[in-house]
Amino acid sequence: MIDYLIGVDGGGTGTRVRLARPDGTELAQANGGPSALSRGIDNAWTTIGSIVQQAFASIGIPTVPMNSCAIGLGLAGVHNKEWAAQFVAANPGYASLALDTDGFTTLMGAHGGQPGAIVAIGTGSVGEAMLPDGTKVEVGGWGFPAGDEASGAWMGLRALNHTEQVLDGRVEGGAFAREVIEFCGGSRDAVQVWIGKANPAAYAGLARFVVAHGDTDPVARAILEHAGQEVASIAAALDRTRTLPLALCGGLGEVLRAWLPPATLARCVPAQGDSAAGALRMIRRHLEGAAQ
Repeated sequence: MIDYLIGVDGGGTGTRVRLARPDGTELAQANGGPSALSRGIDNAWTTIGSIVQQAFASIGIPTVPMNSCAIGLGLAGVHNKEWAAQFVAANPGYASLALDTDGFTTLMGAHGGQPGAIVAIGTGSVGEAMLPDGTKVEVGGWGFPAGDEASGAWMGLRALNHTEQVLDGRVEGGAFAREVIEFCGGSRDAVQVWIGKANPAAYAGLARFVVAHGDTDPVARAILEHAGQEVASIAAALDRTRTLPLALCGGLGEVLRAWLPPATLARCVPAQGDSAAGALRMIRRHLEGAAQ
């Protein structure tokens, strides 16, 4: 018997968990570190397990009753089918499990399970749509550095490339470049060390400097304008009719609204719910389908 539903939104920067009753009544929330599958299957389950335990502890239940829990997970890295299969196989004991990309659960949350499109922009980026006939469309989500256009990691890589050219004396740099260089260690040698250790989340950490200097630095502004065009391109590929409501989601979604072409901005609507809410909706649908 299922007594609890768990919705998980796991990305490269952090993880959010929602705990609810089978009727959808929300009981608790908890947050923690990253659980993207690129960080390892065991690490993902360990992180998720710790945060789920926090959620249960907050309602006075010290041990997670896995055999009475159904868990829905929207995770970064599920595009890699080998990782996804390994993750499902490593289920630590949940009675029922539904897994999809964090992009799909973001879509489910943003439009309440109804037709619509989203572009989710955080550490990475992906576009998802559900057409009126139920067809699912996915654009992007190829991962960093090969894809993830407009994402925090994508912006951070471009910011770092600019500072490399400044350090070389190839281009002039302003406060934007100086702040990135200082953040990465303050010297050419220190930046080289930083690059050797950096993962997508580290590059995404540089996006704050791009955003902060977008109105004053021409390079930062060009990065943001390019990001806006990339979001528009993803949105256009998701919905050739340009008629579906579009929600910008993720940590950088609201930031990039200011840099969208007017036609894309005109289609934007507020998201009804987040990816964790979408994961709860997904596991409820999964259970309903299994009961039929």
